[in-house]
Amino acid sequence: MQPQIILLKEGTDTSQGKPQLVSNINACQSIVDAVRTTLGPRGMDKLIVDNKGKATISNDGATIMKLLDIVHPAAKTLVDIAKSQDAEVGDGTTSVVLLAGEFLKQLKPFVEEGVHPRIIIKAVRKALTLCIAQINELAFKIEKHDSEKHRALLEKCAATALNSKLIHQQKEFFSKMVVDSVTTLDALLPLNMIGIKKVTGGALEDSMLVDGVAFKKTFAYAGFEMQPKSYNDVKIALLNIELELKAERDNAEVRVDNVSEYQKVVDAEWQILYDKLAKIHESGAQVVLSKLPIGDVATQYFADRDMFCAGRVPEEDLKRTQKACGGAVMTTVQDISDKVLGRCDHFEERQIGSERFNVFQGCPNAKTCTIILRGGAEQFLEETERSLHDAIMIVRRTIRNDSVVAGGGAIEMELSKMLRNHSRTIAGKEQLLIGAMAKALEVIPRQLCDNAGFDATNILNKLRQKHAQGCQWYGVDILKEHIADNFEAFVWEPSVIKINALTAACEATCMILSVDETIKSPKSGAPDAPQPPMGRGMGRPF
Repeated sequence: MQPQIILLKEGTDTSQGKPQLVSNINACQSIVDAVRTTLGPRGMDKLIVDNKGKATISNDGATIMKLLDIVHPAAKTLVDIAKSQDAEVGDGTTSVVLLAGEFLKQLKPFVEEGVHPRIIIKAVRKALTLCIAQINELAFKIEKHDSEKHRALLEKCAATALNSKLIHQQKEFFSKMVVDSVTTLDALLPLNMIGIKKVTGGALEDSMLVDGVAFKKTFAYAGFEMQPKSYNDVKIALLNIELELKAERDNAEVRVDNVSEYQKVVDAEWQILYDKLAKIHESGAQVVLSKLPIGDVATQYFADRDMFCAGRVPEEDLKRTQKACGGAVMTTVQDISDKVLGRCDHFEERQIGSERFNVFQGCPNAKTCTIILRGGAEQFLEETERSLHDAIMIVRRTIRNDSVVAGGGAIEMELSKMLRNHSRTIAGKEQLLIGAMAKALEVIPRQLCDNAGFDATNILNKLRQKHAQGCQWYGVDILKEHIADNFEAFVWEPSVIKINALTAACEATCMILSVDETIKSPKSGAPDAPQPPMGRGMGRPF
């Protein structure tokens, strides 16, 4: 009898070989089923309630994947590719998960029949290279010098991104707003320079774009209502200073032996505060914004001198104001002078719904803007914000990578045809594997049909026929339950979305196929971990 050799800690779970690979593929399948129905203009939404009871309604693939608390190690790769697609391109998060899942599903029979994973991985990589080359060849380059055409194209890309969202009824209105907001930014197109503020109440059409900075009225002290609420041609002081009398530290001790000395201490405190306020006033600033609180004494002081102030301004809003209006954020009042103040043409405090907003317009360096969203329910507003984020990312990408392809399953059908034709030119196992990849690409148009309640088989047959005849831009027409030339119908998407989605999906597929063993260490302190034997407690008798 051979003695048993234990290499790993007790309670470690190991599983390996073909069953492990198949089990990983099955786990990924169930993830795909969770987001499958959210694809496309007729996609359904998911309602996810977290452990704190907060409900989120969304059909954005990345959001759903983040909120599903997935513990299966192989299935987590799908969450990662959805996140990477969201960070890199912003849209196409559902597509990327769907593609990865379908690649695995079509390749699963080959794994079960004993084809070596390395051969499958090689075929997947080959198919990816062919697809990317084909997309680059087919993609339509846009002329940037004709600004009207370029703008129209950006609006169409934004509208395509919003098509599958909750707010697709208002896509015309929002696609214009998104393009306006991105075109105000500078060449680097920083995303954090577009602020999105949500105000419940009103209709979606009441949403507006402020060319400059807008933020909610901050906590205000007495005297606030006496301040002017509107200025033209203003100077703005941006501070990181607390303008209020400080309470003494708990353990501070000042020994005084008569009242006049105590009075001197108090007077000195007040004097310090008044000196600070006087210096701010002398600098010529009419609007004072500070990251730290501005107390009631200071508020009243500013109100008496026709100045406006707001304390506890969130850091991101203060930074955006600085970028838009110029100036510098000061941490001391000693150096406040005209040259460190920001400037803007118009400032006002405006009532929007139930909230008061401070709005800065006509900023000299206005490389920032704020979208103020209106709408009924809070969840609805949050989903609108996520939808706009996707559209903004798409417009940014289209400005940087100036080539587009037709959406609505058109490009996937064309790639599928190309791979199928290519597979017939090779002998050996690769022929079957690349054929399987070609079939897997059809999942996008098929799912678009299923989600809209169409007969998918019928529509896919029509699409295959059209693509075989050389009509390369034919895709699903959701409105007429038929097929249409989606390039003519302006269903356009930046080609970078498709390239990124295919690359990420193929990478995830290769990664999952290359795993043949899972080793899970027991969690320390987990309820099912084996407990050490009970010892004698301190002070207990023998």
